[in-house]
Amino acid sequence: MRQPDIEIYLKDADQEDVTRWLSEALGPCTPWQRKGQTFKCEADGIPVTWLPNAVGKWHSLYLESDATPWADDLACAKAAFATLGVEIRCAPGGWNEEEGEEQADRWLSVNADGEKEIIWRT
Repeated sequence: MRQPDIEIYLKDADQEDVTRWLSEALGPCTPWQRKGQTFKCEADGIPVTWLPNAVGKWHSLYLESDATPWADDLACAKAAFATLGVEIRCAPGGWNEEEGEEQADRWLSVNADGEKEIIWRT
């Protein structure tokens, strides 16, 4: 099932490299507009939010659309890692408060060692 949006976390990623990757994967990006701590642009009409250092050295990339080439966060994480070569983390799926905080700490990590489930207490 396709997710309504995509969010991944990139470790030590360069915003310019991410912009190039988004332009190749989605289409041309508009210039980034700073809004407080975040940066916003559109990549081929898809609203994109970049939050540097959202969790320590991890930057958040949020694509506010279900019209991306990726069905879910993990597919996007794999594509980002393949191009950018930096560790990527994403949620294993949707989460709601009834699931409890322990489930909220379950994440997927994609890096040179492959893909694995981790506990990440953000």
